[in-house]
Amino acid sequence: MYEAYFRHKFTNELVLYIFLLLLLAISPFLFIWELINNVRLCFQSQNENMSGKVVLITGASSGLGEFMAYEYAKRGARLAIIAREKPESRLKQVADTARGLGSPDVLFIYADVSKVEECRKFVDDTIKHFGQLDHLVCNAGIGSTYSSTNDVTKFEPVMVSSLLQLMHAVNMSCIKFTRELYVQDINFWGSIYPTHFAIPHLKKTHGKIIVNSSYAGLIHPANCGIYSASKAALISFYESLRFEVSPAITITILKLGFIQTNIITAKYLNDSAGSHLISKDLVAVVPAMEVEPCTKAIVDGVCKGATSISEPRMMKGLVLVTFLFPQLYNFITKTFSHKIFKT
Repeated sequence: MYEAYFRHKFTNELVLYIFLLLLLAISPFLFIWELINNVRLCFQSQNENMSGKVVLITGASSGLGEFMAYEYAKRGARLAIIAREKPESRLKQVADTARGLGSPDVLFIYADVSKVEECRKFVDDTIKHFGQLDHLVCNAGIGSTYSSTNDVTKFEPVMVSSLLQLMHAVNMSCIKFTRELYVQDINFWGSIYPTHFAIPHLKKTHGKIIVNSSYAGLIHPANCGIYSASKAALISFYESLRFEVSPAITITILKLGFIQTNIITAKYLNDSAGSHLISKDLVAVVPAMEVEPCTKAIVDGVCKGATSISEPRMMKGLVLVTFLFPQLYNFITKTFSHKIFKT
């Protein structure tokens, strides 16, 4: 019926601008609609009572996951916290602190979210210990900068190579893996695996899935191509999944900007890529939100039933700039890139 409009360059372009004009015409009404919904959430007094409920949090030994555990603990939730076992892991200390803040029971489990059987086991262990699951917080992930001059295989833990997965799946013995890095994608499969095993239990409690994505999946900052791709994949997957599991399960996608955790330090980002791309901590150059108010805003939003949470809020405006004024966005990106990355 509409094919003829897209056969010629002029009519194809005309359809675009007619659509944009219509969108512009109704944008005041859409803006008011969004404003009313956001104001309603701000003043909504009816929150989910987390007392006695069970929350499973991955990547809980530091950063955002650690402080989300504390925020849930203050609300009386029982916790299952997950992190990799490594010499510097602080998972036991996080568990002790959470108990001190009000959590009646904290189960801490060392596991690698990039391994499907370990994800199955920690979900099963959580159910065996608590008998239920109410919130699944998929927080585990790694940050990374990227340069086309680096060894590309350094980024396999962030975004998996489909070809290597295929070769591994068909047991091609001629392929030798020379490094002990995860072939599975930590940032993507590290959320999908626990989600898959948690869904049957969350349906029983009408529970929630909270996934820690990033604005990097929408605005594509410089030298973050691999990281951005992994976060864009998360957003796409969970936006699609919500139609399948709703209304039994609510999905909340966190689209976060710069938060003051170790992931935005020069040391962490340089170590993750095995290079020295970053000249200074990002907090010294870009506006960053403190982690405690961020986690409080997240858990508040989740308990009020929000399906998307953006922090800091100003990042929403930057997304609009990206799509509506790409030249301005390019200027902003280049300006900050020169301050952050070594040339």
